[in-house]
Amino acid sequence: MTAVLYDVAGPRSRRRVFIGSVISAVILTALILIALLRFNAKGQFDADHWSWMTQGGTWRFFAEGLLFTVRAAMTGMVLAVSVGALLALGRLSRLPPLRWLATTYIEIFRALPVLLLVYFAYLGLPRLASINISPFTALVLGLTLYNSAVLAEIFRAGILSLDRGQSEAAYTIGLSYRQAMRLVVVPQAFRRMIPSLISQLVTLLKDTSYGYIVTYEELLRRGKANADFDSDYLISSYVVVLLVYVAVNFTLSRIAQRLEVRQRRRYGAGSIQAGTEDLALLAAEGEAKVAVH
Repeated sequence: MTAVLYDVAGPRSRRRVFIGSVISAVILTALILIALLRFNAKGQFDADHWSWMTQGGTWRFFAEGLLFTVRAAMTGMVLAVSVGALLALGRLSRLPPLRWLATTYIEIFRALPVLLLVYFAYLGLPRLASINISPFTALVLGLTLYNSAVLAEIFRAGILSLDRGQSEAAYTIGLSYRQAMRLVVVPQAFRRMIPSLISQLVTLLKDTSYGYIVTYEELLRRGKANADFDSDYLISSYVVVLLVYVAVNFTLSRIAQRLEVRQRRRYGAGSIQAGTEDLALLAAEGEAKVAVH
């Protein structure tokens, strides 16, 4: 049996992969152990460094930071999904000017760093347009500009990955191009892209930490504030922030995996790709099908 892009590993290759995995695990475990020993030597495990965890007010302080993080992430995701869907339809439009505008937007904002966009929204817009931008608005605007461009390509790849017969069947029952896209093609593509959307939400959620730069009171900034309150809390504060990020993102990743398995079982589809690089392959296949027809 062979895969599409590579040969399935044989016994010797599997043995090499297993040995490499064991060696990597041993090295990683050793590094973690060394770090823990260094922390212990510096007294980072002393009770004084973790005493703040017994105070309910400090936990509420962190909980508010997490709430602000989720608020910015969800607002940015809703806006990015909405704008990304419109951009995907614009790039697939039969009108050249609309297609050109959507492509220009996607290529520009997908190439810019999120931090630069947040900086520009917070510092650039007030100077250029005399618009007062709050830290929350600047963060959401930066997240929306970048992620809408990425999501547009995910939507476009999802639409192009559908069999051409779906749209042709819609045309045969008298639907126009817009009706076929709105009632037949887009709903199916959106359903198939749900795991990818959740994976992108994980990335967007992590990018909310850029709010720290523009004084938005998200989780990372709350952790720094707790560390600044007492230098003994420096390591413990950031460890808690780290664990919260890992827990939230791991939960979202597991949800995406469950949705992927559910999609495969319900619709008999293959593995749903979560990365934009893999989705680009689906887009290329869809474009090739269009060219053949």
